[in-house]
Order: sequence, then structure tokens, then C-alpha cells
Amino acid sequence: MVNDPKSHSRERFSQYAQGYVFSNAHKDGGDLDEIVRLAVPQPGWVALDIATGGGHTALKLAPHVARMIASDYAPVMLEAAQRFITGKGLTNVDYVPADAENLPFRAETFDLITCRIAAHHFPDIFRFVQECARTLKPGGALVVQDQALPEDKQDAAYIEAFETLRDPSHVRALPVYEWQGTFLDAGLTVGETLLVKRDAPMLEWAERQGCTPDVIEKLHVMMIQAPDGAARWMNIRCAGTPDAIFDHTHVILKGTKA
Repeated sequence: MVNDPKSHSRERFSQYAQGYVFSNAHKDGGDLDEIVRLAVPQPGWVALDIATGGGHTALKLAPHVARMIASDYAPVMLEAAQRFITGKGLTNVDYVPADAENLPFRAETFDLITCRIAAHHFPDIFRFVQECARTLKPGGALVVQDQALPEDKQDAAYIEAFETLRDPSHVRALPVYEWQGTFLDAGLTVGETLLVKRDAPMLEWAERQGCTPDVIEKLHVMMIQAPDGAARWMNIRCAGTPDAIFDHTHVILKGTKA
């Protein structure tokens, strides 16, 4: 077992990289369109996608900007994203290994930074947002999408335990107000904030992280036994069956650098 959270995350996502390239939860959905709408990308911009994973956000934005940089902490994941994006014919994308909390870029480099469904793996989300603020040009925008938690601490703790059982590299998701406060503390003006819900078929979600039958059984039990508040937030259906499904609630928010 790797004790360092970043190394643990890199190890797991290197192991399951190809699954994220083809994951329906990551390659499809109106949330990608919402990111583009909030970002308002321009033809002359330089953009960065942090923790690019399968490369879907970078692929979506690249046709709208002059230069797109896709970064990830896991080199195997970044290589998978490069094969995927290159296979789509995009030629304006560079690939740079990068730690989200220590970006290897100069201050005021980017017009746009995005990060989609990844920040819950970062040990220090505030440091990540600070680094984004540092490397954004004045007037530049940060658009983040990530799992969101309810404000009730007990319900949030139950959902976090469920997520961590499936993926031990999960560090922490945030409620919306914490995301907004983190942006403000890093000196960004908070713009539009929205919640989106995505269906998560439990077996597909668990198998993407290589969960054993024992872990899958425990996930079924957690869905069956979920407290009322957590069950409502997750919108659990068909618990305990092969058709078990729940909702992932994501926050998408935009911050602008003065």
C-alpha cells in the first residue's frame, strides 16, 4: 500500500488509465458543454487542463483555442490521453506531466485553466486553486468540475466513506460553499456556480477502479443502509441488485482573476 496520497493516486490511475479514456461518465454528458459555455474560450488563448485523465476536457476545448496543454500527475494516464487526442486529429495540444499543487509553469501564463472530476484526489485543494490563480493571466478564468457533498456533515461523511471504499485514492470532496470560499481565498472572483447530476451505474463505476467482489458487496450494503439524507443526495435506486444506480452530484464553478 502506498502511503503518500499523490503516489497512491498516480499508481491507481496508471493501472486503470485506459478505462478512463473509454468511460462513458467521463467522455459523455452535458457537463462538458457547460464547461465550454462557462469558459467562453477564444481563438487566441492558451489553455491548461489539469489532471486531464482520459483527455476529454482538453479534446473538447482544443478546437476553440490557439494552444491547449493537457497535464496529469500520472504519466501513463497522460500517455493514454495523448494517444486518444492525437487519434482524433488534434495538433494544437501539448502534454506536460504536472502536480496540480506545484504547477511547472510561469506566473500569468494561461487565459483559461480547467480541471474536471479530479480535485477530490488532491491532498491540498486550496494549494491547487492558489497555483491556478498564480498561473492565470489577469482576467483569466478557472473552471472546475468536481464531486459535491451535502452540507450536513454526517451525510457527507457517509458518502465520503462510500467513495473511499471504491477508490482509496479519493481524498476529499467539498460542499459547494467550501469551493466558493476556496476560490475567494485564492483571490478569484466567483462567477456562475451550478450543480449537475450524473447517473452512476454502481457496477460499472466500481469495476472502473478494479473493485473486487468483496468490495462490490460492501458497496451494495452501504447503498442499502444509507441514511435518509445521504440516500436522498445520492438518489439511490435498485440498491442490492445488479441494476443498482445512484447519482453523482457535481459542482461546476468559474473563478476569474482580477
